[in-house]
Amino acid sequence: MALKSEKLFSEMAPILQTNGADLVKKIGAVYHFEILPAPGAEPVVFTIDLKNGSGSFAKGRVGTADATFTMTDDDLIAVAQGKLNPQVAFMQGKMKIKGNMAKASKFTPDILPKSPKL
Repeated sequence: MALKSEKLFSEMAPILQTNGADLVKKIGAVYHFEILPAPGAEPVVFTIDLKNGSGSFAKGRVGTADATFTMTDDDLIAVAQGKLNPQVAFMQGKMKIKGNMAKASKFTPDILPKSPKL
């Protein structure tokens, strides 16, 4: 089963080409996203590097993350589309965060692409 979030993350490439250097200056962190196809399933990992160069995106665990977000595919899409507030998701246990909380708080949903075709 293909993850909706895989398409979402792949759309980061053009954002990083145009705004990557600015995001790296502003954020300065590497993030791992552990996306669960369903609750309790084995996660699929994505890496967003907003610390080096002009930023990058990769499928898999690349390097050491400053913060790791774990959530279901549907919850990540809801956050990206503005239907689920990240703080509410965290408080309700829908999103787990490991690592540097200050760096984690710098990753806001407005960084993610707004894709109505998910």
